[in-house]
Amino acid sequence: MPTIFSHIAVPIAATLALGMRRVPPSMLLAGMLASIAPDFDGITRQFGSHLHGMWDHRGYTHTLGFALLMGLVGLGLAKHWKVSCLAGFAWMALCCFSHPLLDMLTSGGSGIAALWPLSEQRFFSPWRPIKVSPIVASQFFSQRGWQVVSNELLTIWLPLMALGLSCFALRHIRKSP
Repeated sequence: MPTIFSHIAVPIAATLALGMRRVPPSMLLAGMLASIAPDFDGITRQFGSHLHGMWDHRGYTHTLGFALLMGLVGLGLAKHWKVSCLAGFAWMALCCFSHPLLDMLTSGGSGIAALWPLSEQRFFSPWRPIKVSPIVASQFFSQRGWQVVSNELLTIWLPLMALGLSCFALRHIRKSP
């Protein structure tokens, strides 16, 4: 999995692309939380406990169904954000589902059960450029952790920020006389 620090790159890049007028700060913050929420299933590992099957890491919280449930949170917050119900739903669902999509690009782990409960098949992308991050905090603050963060800067942050800033620039070029 990428680090939680890199999962938030998706809503940040999307906000750059769409513009802060369309994505108010509280909506960005909620999207960032939605993008890391699937990893809450790994909290038990911090205490030495390992669950099994769909209750373990990269299980039910890494599914399309979980992302759609997260979309319902966006539906409820849409009025507060002054966006359409569809925009609120889509924002939260897509920010959340970006998490398993990024996890599919990692070099390790057990794959993503994206279609559970319809299928327990776990998926990986055929292209996996992102180094898998240590789950346990003590392992994260090590030489390997630094290698993972460096890899993520090149494989996640740089491309997403370039895309977000390109969309931002195109929006402003079109507006100028």
